[in-house]
Amino acid sequence: MKRIALFLATNLVIIATLTVILSVLGIDRYGSLQGMFVFCLVWGMGGAFISLQMSRFIAKQAMGVRLVDGRTGQPDLDWTYSTIRQLTDRAGLPMPEVGFYESPEVNAFATGPSKSRSLVAVSTGLLRTMSRDEVEGVLAHEVSHIQNGDMVTMTLIQGVVNAFVMFFARVIAGILRNATDERMSGMVYFMIVMVLQMVLGIFGMMIVAWFSRAREFRADAGAGTLAGRGKMIAALQRLQQNTRTIETGHPALATMKISGARSWMALLTTHPPLEDRIAALQNAR
Repeated sequence: MKRIALFLATNLVIIATLTVILSVLGIDRYGSLQGMFVFCLVWGMGGAFISLQMSRFIAKQAMGVRLVDGRTGQPDLDWTYSTIRQLTDRAGLPMPEVGFYESPEVNAFATGPSKSRSLVAVSTGLLRTMSRDEVEGVLAHEVSHIQNGDMVTMTLIQGVVNAFVMFFARVIAGILRNATDERMSGMVYFMIVMVLQMVLGIFGMMIVAWFSRAREFRADAGAGTLAGRGKMIAALQRLQQNTRTIETGHPALATMKISGARSWMALLTTHPPLEDRIAALQNAR
């Protein structure tokens, strides 16, 4: 219920903010194809970037992340903090916020609007299940995401996809309305736009998921450079043994999972199969 409430609150903030922006710009109503495109671009890109700016706060609230400073007196947490410091130093990055959350799942994630305002968090299940070499491989993977600027890249891709989905849904609905001699009521037009957005959105999700899977391979390679390829391979092999502990019941949080469950809807998964990731590292030169 807390995650649902947070999701709804976030979307209300986005809607309110973008409504004000569009009104100020004078494009809250579009009267031309160009105006429609600008309208959709503001909504698509604006929503994605507002979500990015709120990403650390959302992650902390949704996952129950508690920050640490390396002086907790708990060996595993303090070691995690110092290891992330070492990895970010090697990567030439500023120190991110570091946190943990109570969960039996074996997971870690990185998020944040920029390299200087990022967060790396791990589950207690990961710290209990993996050896320190394996955990270092996982942490290096998350630091590599930050180094590659993946959060911003995925936001740009998601924003562009959102904008085009909105735009083409309205264009197609407009063509259908013109084909019926404009006898289509506003409610029917609205319902057609919503259905088209859902259908086109599925294709858009495939595009975003493809880029997401590509970034995972790149982060694995980066982790091999930062921590050693053997540690990253060992971490992925350990994950293979613990995939059942990765919570997959919240699709909206899929990007916060280091591994996605294998699904018959392979084109919509954000993470490649673990065996493919391991093979890519083993075959790398």
